[in-house]
Amino acid sequence: MGISELPVLALIGLGVTVSLYAGKLARRAGLPSLIGYLVTGVLMGASVSGVVSLHTLESTRFITNIALGFVAFSIGTELSALSLRQLGSSIVLIILFESFMAFLVVFGAVFAVTGGDTAVAMVFAALAPASAPAGTVAVIQEYRARGKLTKALYAVVGFDDGLAILIYGFAAAFARSLVSTQVQGFWESMLLPAREILLSVGLGALMGILYTVLSRRLRTSTEIPALTFAFIAMTAGVAVHFHLSLILACMGIGFVLTNSTPRPAVNRIVMQNRNLMPLVFILFFFLAGAHLDVAALPALGLLGVVYIIARSSGKITGAWLGGRIGGAEPRIRKYLGMGILSQAGVAIGLSLILAQDFARIGTPQADRIASMVVTTIAATCVIFEVVGPLLAKRALRLAGELGREQEDD
Repeated sequence: MGISELPVLALIGLGVTVSLYAGKLARRAGLPSLIGYLVTGVLMGASVSGVVSLHTLESTRFITNIALGFVAFSIGTELSALSLRQLGSSIVLIILFESFMAFLVVFGAVFAVTGGDTAVAMVFAALAPASAPAGTVAVIQEYRARGKLTKALYAVVGFDDGLAILIYGFAAAFARSLVSTQVQGFWESMLLPAREILLSVGLGALMGILYTVLSRRLRTSTEIPALTFAFIAMTAGVAVHFHLSLILACMGIGFVLTNSTPRPAVNRIVMQNRNLMPLVFILFFFLAGAHLDVAALPALGLLGVVYIIARSSGKITGAWLGGRIGGAEPRIRKYLGMGILSQAGVAIGLSLILAQDFARIGTPQADRIASMVVTTIAATCVIFEVVGPLLAKRALRLAGELGREQEDD
């Protein structure tokens, strides 16, 4: 029996063990541990050794969803109304500018490189604003970063997911209208993202209220993590079943908790949950690496390179411009854009949805776009998942917000 034929749980256990030590090696090389977890996943994944097959990955999807739920919950606990007020209106402007600048710059660049293909440019622009919060949060927690840039990063990677879904909904609907002769239901399809966001926020608020009430009655260090796991699993399950935003829903639990509970009590809950986070990050990034299709990299091509450069410049420039107009501190407007470049699950998920929608249209142009977008986004996400956390660490270091112990290491 080969390694790939081991039971799923045995493969996950093997992956976690190897990832743990790969993460330690990455740290010794001055890299975030998650790079070691990602590389382990890639090497054991279907696109390299095949130890972890696509069938195995499909059966572990719920683990990825729960891990992402924990990441979103931890973001929510950092978003107190007081800290958001201290950041001021600049944080709203940063989120707006970095998202729309990524959209506009990618649209212009892809439009130019494809010789004026509006539909293709709109499709890639629709996917550009989406970020992956897990990489940024993992770096923040591993290096115990503290400061105003750290708070701003939590807010941006949390809230820009909602705006990215809205932008995607409108842009994808417009792109579909360009390649389809059927325009019926156009406005209805553009209202779906707003519905998704409202229902996601509503689910998060409801579960957050229940979690907060129940958590106040618990005291021991084993009870709080159990309750947190239960609520994140329930919320993630409902969100996935009804095609809502898992990130917004689980973030809502933490947001309600931190804004309705005294800070010492919130800190107690956060500290009791913190021991789970290293395992969460190992599982998430190992499985994320196993999902990454390295074989798609040779197909990156000019379009992929242009997309990477345009999205990165749009995010960084937009964050700087929004911070400048909003009067943000120099370190926030200088370095925040570097910390939000990771892109993975949300973008890949949206690209798959978009490809399915375009494939149903049935025209040659729609089929071509459907194939093109999945291949290109899969390849560029490999780059962003590796480079994004490295730049997030650099941004925090330049801002002087890395924990002293980790800087000494």
